[in-house]
Amino acid sequence: MTRAATFAVIGFAVLLAAGCGGKKSESEGGELNKEAVAACNGSALSEAPNLPPSWPQIETDKMVYTKEEKKGPTTVVEGHFNGDLEEAYDEWKKELEASGYKILFDEIENHDSEVSWQGEGRSGQVALREECGESDKIYVHITNRPA
Repeated sequence: MTRAATFAVIGFAVLLAAGCGGKKSESEGGELNKEAVAACNGSALSEAPNLPPSWPQIETDKMVYTKEEKKGPTTVVEGHFNGDLEEAYDEWKKELEASGYKILFDEIENHDSEVSWQGEGRSGQVALREECGESDKIYVHITNRPA
């Protein structure tokens, strides 16, 4: 192999390696992962979170709210669902619909899911992620803002 060809191969390998570096994934300790771990392992809130009055009441052995914070007009509630991703998705979608909320968008993928909702002058999203480190515990991130 000529010297020029060797440098070309090395240069190509460096470019490939650089392309694979990219953004740090959530499972490698990104910011979301730290929040998820805290929500997955936190103690249950002592009071019900500030969600709309007809918000679905999922059984406390299934849904545990562990954190609530206000970000401007938006309330963010976090916690974990005891079950797998598909079960969490099915439960949230079914309960939101049964409580009279309009489903604006929903999807389930391999490791995450979203159900966007609107009702009672509010809108938001229930985001579900496999970030608790256990196959039967799902990180739940709920946004609740004026519609």
